[in-house]
Amino acid sequence: MFANQLISSGLEPLRTSDTGREALAIMNDERVRHLPIVNHAQLLGLISEDDILKNDLDQPIGSYSLSLDNTAVEDTDHLFEVMRVMGAEQLTLIPVVNADKDYIGAIRVQDVLHSFSQMASFVEPGGVVVLEMQRHEYSMAEIARIVEGENARILSFFVGTEPGSSLVDIMLKLDRSHELASILATFKRMGYRVKASYVSDGYLETLQDNYNSLMNYLNM
Repeated sequence: MFANQLISSGLEPLRTSDTGREALAIMNDERVRHLPIVNHAQLLGLISEDDILKNDLDQPIGSYSLSLDNTAVEDTDHLFEVMRVMGAEQLTLIPVVNADKDYIGAIRVQDVLHSFSQMASFVEPGGVVVLEMQRHEYSMAEIARIVEGENARILSFFVGTEPGSSLVDIMLKLDRSHELASILATFKRMGYRVKASYVSDGYLETLQDNYNSLMNYLNM
């Protein structure tokens, strides 16, 4: 999934003539803390709630200094790149530009999370296995071979690392909802460290409930 498929509908950018007070009202209506400033098709920058509150609210935002003037993603950027930039800058919204650097829309964090949850198979029934290993030992081909050898399939997986650590966590979402014993036994026999596993319906329901609660909170 790419940035041009994630653009939020119905969100109008700010103009330089809009006042800080008007911008705050729009942020409140749109439930975001950031908004793009656009002149015709040109993206001038991304203004934050903090940028506005440092200035006279009755002055046009075109007179403000912006802390995020060059922050945007291109329409061909993958969902993971959108997530990386939004996470690094702690954004609630990010502008999208085309190859000519023209503004074509913006993406809310709610839309990113929704798209990620669908792609990550969070809503699909299945078990979860978390493996820990040295970075140089990681082989997805070998892990997939073990899982498929137990007549299961990997629906999605994620690799997590800690800064400065040589260890990686591999989280596997599998299509087996209840019984993981044979898969776990094979991993252990092959020398893998099983850090955690979850198979109960209650856990999956809790995961879905937590996701729904997060989305409801972001849409408040």
